[in-house]
Amino acid sequence: MRTERDRTRRVLSQTFLHDPAALDRVVQAARPAHTDLVLEVGAGDGRLTRVLAEAAGRVVAYEVDPALATRLAVPGNVVVRQQDFLTARPPREPFAVVGNIPYALTAPIVQWCLRAPALTSATLVTQLEYARKRTGDYGRWSRLTVATWPEYQWDLAGRLSRHAFRPVPRVDSGILRLRRRPEPLVPGRWMATYRSFVELGFGGVGGSLHASLRQRHPGRRVDAAFRAARLDTSTVVGHVWPEQWLLLFRLLHA
Repeated sequence: MRTERDRTRRVLSQTFLHDPAALDRVVQAARPAHTDLVLEVGAGDGRLTRVLAEAAGRVVAYEVDPALATRLAVPGNVVVRQQDFLTARPPREPFAVVGNIPYALTAPIVQWCLRAPALTSATLVTQLEYARKRTGDYGRWSRLTVATWPEYQWDLAGRLSRHAFRPVPRVDSGILRLRRRPEPLVPGRWMATYRSFVELGFGGVGGSLHASLRQRHPGRRVDAAFRAARLDTSTVVGHVWPEQWLLLFRLLHA
């Protein structure tokens, strides 16, 4: 029979990363320095927290489940906060985010990271499908990735077997690495225009980026930009690489 603890785990999407090698892979992907501030999303039973604490300068571990938060045994450079991470105010100083996050909250956690002005990187254990989708591993690129590409690099930093977790989930996981670029690939004053450009491309005619852009830009210029980007006019919008988006934007908004 299911216990109250089992029901809590299901409600909070709790799946704990237990395999020591997998824990090391997550921390290696995050690459924290001994002077870094790291925010951990969902400390759980503290296994990842303790490995993080060995590599980072300071760790603030968020855990919404009071039964887990009150039992966490952590080193002195870790502060435990019994709080929903999504309600936390981002630090003003540079910081990184690391976490084996609840799969059901992946999208809002990623958005929280993207909106945090001082974020340097986020290393998140997500469902493998999500990590592959956001990093172009399927040969397709999502709107969110393309829209944020000038400011953030998205990488699939590794894959984790579902058997590295307890309880064992139904699918494997991926290590999603989101890193803020030292210098944006598009000047700040042009970012709003670039995002509108991406919205036009993804929200247009029958999945065709070429047809969508011709709605707002002269046909000859669009044709010339596609030739410069080595793109066929029939290319589906999801198959256009972020670098090609940037070239098209520069050519059409020169």
